[in-house]
Amino acid sequence: MANSHPTAAPGYGKRSAPSQLPTSRDTFAHLPEREAYLATLLDALPDGSAIDAKSIAAAQPRYGQQAVRSAFRMLARLGHLLRVRETVGEGITRWVSRTYFSRTARNATWWERFLRDRRTGGSADPVPAPPARSFSYRALASLAAADKRMMLSAAECEELEALAAEWFARGVTEEQFRFALTNGLPATVQCPGAFARRRLLDRLPPLPPLPTVPGPALRTAAACRTCQGPCATTELRDGRCLRCRGEARASAGLVAQLRAGIRDRTRR
Repeated sequence: MANSHPTAAPGYGKRSAPSQLPTSRDTFAHLPEREAYLATLLDALPDGSAIDAKSIAAAQPRYGQQAVRSAFRMLARLGHLLRVRETVGEGITRWVSRTYFSRTARNATWWERFLRDRRTGGSADPVPAPPARSFSYRALASLAAADKRMMLSAAECEELEALAAEWFARGVTEEQFRFALTNGLPATVQCPGAFARRRLLDRLPPLPPLPTVPGPALRTAAACRTCQGPCATTELRDGRCLRCRGEARASAGLVAQLRAGIRDRTRR
């Protein structure tokens, strides 16, 4: 797809932001399906590619121009896309629209410093790429993939990160976490961040039970097949208790003595 994609006019088209994190299977997992699909397409296109709504709508079969424009606005809000007008040329000033794309989400402060440094000739990368996000942060960011009404901003994910971590410390799985925060939502969620905070507090699961300390091994009881009396299983031999085994040995000895006496009398 990327090889046959049209190239924009000089000075326009896609421009990649510097110092992005490497692409992985979960790079856009925090985005809704439409935004993740189109972000993956943008990420695969080389710099200079035409990424206006008409070109992107023609490059894939799922979304038309209106949906692409809406997705671009969402990607810009979440820090993956920035569209600005800049002046170019010497002697004659000409304005061009430029689009910067970053697979690594950036906040507004980063983009402002990036543009300022471009204008002043400073560092092209004012702030290093952020470190990999925690499991709790990624779980919060992925809520939008389960239900678009729960799309949280980067700032809201950071603010709620500690509360989410407490859930996972109590043994909750990511699937259970996502279900608890997206199940039974109202028709409209006006403020996803505040709504998520309320649920994180109100539905906090109980602490897991403390592990039990094993006590001394208990002797289990069983019944002797001879006298039917209870005794420990460790005392049974052939299903008989110690006392019955002793009586059996005594009986066997008495029978042997009687047989010996009979043999003696027969000989006489």
